[in-house]
Amino acid sequence: MATRADIEDMLARTALGDRAAFSRLYNATSAKLFGICLRVLNNRAEAEDALQDIYVRIWQKAGRYSAGTYSPMTWLITLARNLAIDKLRARRAPGQDIDEMHDLRDAAPGPEAAAVAKSEMGRIADCLDELEPERAQAIKGAYLDGETYRDLAARHDVPVNTMRTWLRRSLIKLKDCLSR
Repeated sequence: MATRADIEDMLARTALGDRAAFSRLYNATSAKLFGICLRVLNNRAEAEDALQDIYVRIWQKAGRYSAGTYSPMTWLITLARNLAIDKLRARRAPGQDIDEMHDLRDAAPGPEAAAVAKSEMGRIADCLDELEPERAQAIKGAYLDGETYRDLAARHDVPVNTMRTWLRRSLIKLKDCLSR
């Protein structure tokens, strides 16, 4: 079993790029770190992958360990635990590419737009009330219900060209009323 001083020495040598020291560090600590990964991930294959990633990080970050502050095993265990937790979180919540996400905005108008629309509907209703009743019905039939000129002309018993004239003149009156 390696002592605290031995592990600190191996970390210091690893920070300098000493592969033999890194190999000794692996032999001295990998069983403990693997056990932590296995306990967090509860999956042997994932724990083995996590252990490999941990030692890549140790190789890269060995110079960040400052001897004498706290136990080198505490530092190594913290690295292992944090990486295993990150892998666990990634497993539980698979991310999606933001470009592949559907538009999540609510298609309904917001409160301000709803208030403006309600106000505009009231103005349109008031302006429709200023038209003759049969012409207001023709406007509603054509532009709200999608009726054809021919259907409207038949319902109001007028020629098709007369219906077109009614609608055109009624729209002009509506435009004038709404612009006031």
